[in-house]
Amino acid sequence: MAELGLCSRREADDWIAKGWVRVNGEVAVMGLQVARDARIEVDPQARGQQSRQVTILLNKPIGYVSGQAEDGHQPAVVLVQERNHWKGDAGNLRFAPQQLRGLAPAGRLDIDSTGLLVLTQDGRIARQLIGEDSGMEKEYLVRVSYGSVLTDAQSAFPTAQLARLRHGLSLDGQALKPAQVEWQNPEQLRFVLTEGKKRQIRRMCELVGLKVVGLKRVRIGRVVLGQLPVGQWRYLAANERF
Repeated sequence: MAELGLCSRREADDWIAKGWVRVNGEVAVMGLQVARDARIEVDPQARGQQSRQVTILLNKPIGYVSGQAEDGHQPAVVLVQERNHWKGDAGNLRFAPQQLRGLAPAGRLDIDSTGLLVLTQDGRIARQLIGEDSGMEKEYLVRVSYGSVLTDAQSAFPTAQLARLRHGLSLDGQALKPAQVEWQNPEQLRFVLTEGKKRQIRRMCELVGLKVVGLKRVRIGRVVLGQLPVGQWRYLAANERF
């Protein structure tokens, strides 16, 4: 069911337990082996439950972790409160406490970084963004310095090293996928990645002698951070697609 994009694995377990799934006309039971050509039908109640799930876009501030609380730092989800709901949100959804149930980050953004973080109740969106086969683009603006050069890193940074950032580096013993990397101004690079290793951009920069001074994620797929203020959030609109 997850492979067909119907739901997440967790949702599938829940739906099967509730008797909402039929395979070839028979109510499915947990652990049932299903052939690839089997006919899978889902009860409308499951679709109704799914339609009520929310996806939230947060402009994460520095100092918050993406997932579980660690080392005394709070998880970003604590910011999802009515008082932090962006007044510029054009949608018609209203905040309700049940929207926090099962709300989880679809991807990471480290504690020292800011920008777009997606939190969702929808397993389909989580799979789209962080599934094993996901190649979703993520765009970052990265302020850097180069050795003792603080104000015009671009002029001092060798072109050959910029080429290595685009393709040629390895982390954790694995070659990185090609990335789009270009100068936006003398102190800032634009990165577009299709993978998400832990602290990837910071580690890539270290390998070529750059120091990251500031890092902000501004886009995931077709969804952009836009004018969303730091520390505030909005709902993913019904017409938005990653």
